[in-house]
This record gives sequence, C-alpha cells and structure tokens, in this order.
Amino acid sequence: MPGGILSFLIFFPIISGIIIGIFSQNKYLNVNVKKTSLLITGIQMILSILVFFSYDKTLGGFQFIDYFDSWIPFEAFTARYIVGIDGLSAPLILLTGILGFCAVIASMNIQFRQKEYFMWLLVLQGVVTGVFASLDLLLLFVFWEAELIPMYFLISIWGSGRAHYSAMKFLIFTLTSGALLLIGIVSLYFATGTFTMFDITELGLNGIVNSNFSIAIPAIFIFFIFFIGFAIKLPLFPVHSWLPDAHTDAPTAVSIMLAGVLLKMGGYGLLRINVDIFNYIDPSILTDLAPYFAIIGAFSVIYGALLTIQQTDLKRLIAFSSVSHMGYVVLGFSSYGAFASVGSTEGLGGTALQLFTHGTITGLAFLLVGLTYERTHTRYIPHLGGLVNKMPLITTFFVIAGFASLGLPGLSGFVAELMIFVGTFKMGSIWAISTIVAVFGVVLAAAYTLWMIQRAYFGERVQEDSPVNFDQLDDLNRLELLSVLILTATIVIVGIYPAIITDMFNVGVGEIFTR
Repeated sequence: MPGGILSFLIFFPIISGIIIGIFSQNKYLNVNVKKTSLLITGIQMILSILVFFSYDKTLGGFQFIDYFDSWIPFEAFTARYIVGIDGLSAPLILLTGILGFCAVIASMNIQFRQKEYFMWLLVLQGVVTGVFASLDLLLLFVFWEAELIPMYFLISIWGSGRAHYSAMKFLIFTLTSGALLLIGIVSLYFATGTFTMFDITELGLNGIVNSNFSIAIPAIFIFFIFFIGFAIKLPLFPVHSWLPDAHTDAPTAVSIMLAGVLLKMGGYGLLRINVDIFNYIDPSILTDLAPYFAIIGAFSVIYGALLTIQQTDLKRLIAFSSVSHMGYVVLGFSSYGAFASVGSTEGLGGTALQLFTHGTITGLAFLLVGLTYERTHTRYIPHLGGLVNKMPLITTFFVIAGFASLGLPGLSGFVAELMIFVGTFKMGSIWAISTIVAVFGVVLAAAYTLWMIQRAYFGERVQEDSPVNFDQLDDLNRLELLSVLILTATIVIVGIYPAIITDMFNVGVGEIFTR
C-alpha cells in the first residue's frame, strides 16, 4: 500500500464533505451531491478493504504509520501526528468503511438541505476513522471530540420526534465522556512525559507508578476515569439513557453509524487504553478489578435484554438490545484478569470480535428498519404486521439480522458470543457465574427478536388504527439491495469462516501481552 493511505482515509471524506458544503450554491453539485457522496464512500470502502487485507499478520505491530513531529509545538508539551493500525484497529477501520458506504445509500431519499447533510455524514466517517487510527492520545482526543459536531447537527436538523432534545442529551453525555478522557490523557502525560501510546507502554512501571505525579493521582484513579469515559460511549448501565433517545429520533443513516461504529469507539478505548496501556502501567489494577467488571457485564446483559422486551418501537427495541450486547463486551473485557495464569485470549478476542459483528448486525437491522419506516411511515409494532406479503426481501434480510443478533450458529453473532463465554467461563469463580447469568441474555434475545419479527413482519395484517397503506408498499430497489447484501455477506462470511477476522484480532490481543 502507498504511504499516507491512513491519512487519506481520514481526511479524504472530511475535505470532500467540506468542499460539498462550500459549493452549496453550485447547481451542478446540487444535482450530483448524492452520487458524489456515494462515490466518495465507495472509494473509502474499497481502500479500507485493501488496507485490511494488506496488513501483514505475520509481522504484526503497528503498520501503515504516518508521522510528523511538532503537531502542537509548545514547550510545555509535544503532541505528534502519528497514525497507524494493528490487529485491533484494522477490522474497525474496515467496519467504518463498509458502514459509511451503506449509510450514504440509506440517505438517498434525503431532500431537506442535502448538501449540508452529506457534508456532515462524510465528516463523521473521517473523524471516526481518525479515532481508530490515532496512536497519539491527544490526537485521539481531538477526533473523539470532533465526532460530536456532525452527530449533533445530523440528529437535531434531520431527526424526528424530539430531535433537539435527543441531540442535546447526546451532546451532554458525550462531552462528559470527552472531559473524562482529557483528564486521563493529561494525567498520563504528566506521569510519563509523552502522548504517544507505544512510548507509554515502553515506559511501563517506570512511568506513572514510580513518578511523583502518581502520588497526587493514583494509577487506579486514572484507570477509572478512562473506564467511565468509555462506558458512557459504549454505553454501559447506568450511563446508557442517551442511546435509545438518540436512535429513536436520528435519521436512518445516523443510527447505522451510531450503533455500528460510534459505540465501538468505547469498546476500542477499553482495549486500547484500559487493557493495553494499563497492562504496562500497573497490571495489578486489571487483575484486582476484573471480577467486578464480570459482574457489571453480566448485569448489563440481563438488564438491557429485560428493557428490550418491553419496547414497542422497532428502533428503540434495537437500541436497547445494543445496551445488552455491549454487556458482553464488558464481560469479555474482564477476562484479562487471569490471563497470565490461564494463558488464553478467547475472552479479549471475543470482545474485539463482538465490536465488529455487532456493528454489522445492528447496522443491517437499523438499515432495514429505516427502509421499513420509509414505506410504512410507522415503527410502532402493533401497527405493523403481514409485511412479508408486500416486502419479502426486507423481511428475509431482517430475519437474518435478527437471527445473527440472537446468536444463531453459522452467523457472526454466534462466534463472538461463544468466544466470550468460553474465555470467561474457563477462568472459574465469579467469571463462571457471570458467564452463566449472561447466557440467559441469549434466551431473552431470542424472545424479543422472534417476538418482534413475528409481530411486525409475519403477524396478521393490522386493519384498524394503522397508518400503513398496504396497497402502496414496495420492496428493495437495486441500490438498497446492494447495501443490504454487503452487510449480510459480511455477517454470513464471518459466521462461516470467522478466522478472516479473528486471526487479525488475535494478533492485536496477543501483542497486548507481548509488546
């Protein structure tokens, strides 16, 4: 791959989006703004695929590095522009490219302020890519905060219902997350003298633990600051309330990006900082707190599933299911606690895989819910029913997404959850108990998923009080079918041949304990 490919993946959609916004009065661009955005994200997707398969797993480590010093040349501190990918970030870069393309396809019916809409959507894809590629903590923070701007405008302007309320709620929660990250990043800098991630790991115990600064701010306090910041983004109980509101009122494409990519920033942060960096700073923090994280993860799985069962709005139901599925991420995250004695990477590898598979599964689910809503003008489940007769393709693919979400063997969701269960159960003690509890989340997932599919798509056609005009319903067009097939193919391929992703994640997870 040519040098600078990661910087291109970051800034190409950002600059392209800004150009679209600048030329908002250009009639020619106005006519072709959708096609232009589709072309840009198509290039992004192809390049992200090439980067993923070009990563040398035998060599490992950080690759495709772009670097220059003195990004912020203050005497008090030095921040570097340095981006690169390893086994943890490469699949998430791929995920961002795929979902970005599908999000644009889902936006083809946008008519209101088209240029501004696609500008923010393209900027969002670029800054999220920057989060996964950043190897400098301050650079990561800049991209982390930059994501707020396009998300706020996309929800507040093009959303529905209580769009302004949901956008502001998202903004407040995410700003809180960013503030905590900044405190943690600055604390690490004063303790180690660097923002660069692999420099911090090389310092190890000679960094924060033995520094004078650690007397004022203990390492465990900084660990918790990062954990809470990432938990908000994940989100994890009890800081999850912003997610259902944001999903319910956001446009379809924004829900795809929010559930598919933005939540993964929280999980990625847990692996990259709370596990990777703190494994070198003070490994005892990880081992001492791991049992409690196992309990939290199992509780979130069950709590999120119980809330999901109560929902009657299709988008809100899938949003609450994300809270439950992110509980599996925390459960797998807890498996680092006995890594040295057990010698297995299944738990952490399953955590990383859950981030990828949940992104594709929920991305497909939100895409299909959005397409259903465009045709029926309702997401209220009691007003739906019998849609399979008019929309057989949408129904078929929604069934696939639902089965993948509940962990059906042969689909990607099963592989991720199995790895997490195996990796945590084998550790015994509280991990085994938490795993048994979390397994019941699969049962609850089957309950609310099958109930939703049966009521909305296969149930009896609602004749009274329903706004649905069944005579005017149509199925997927060719462009919509393309996006659905891309996501479905990813789910099936990873389900049948998971090594295509797990081998990459295992490289990244293994290096956490060998770097």
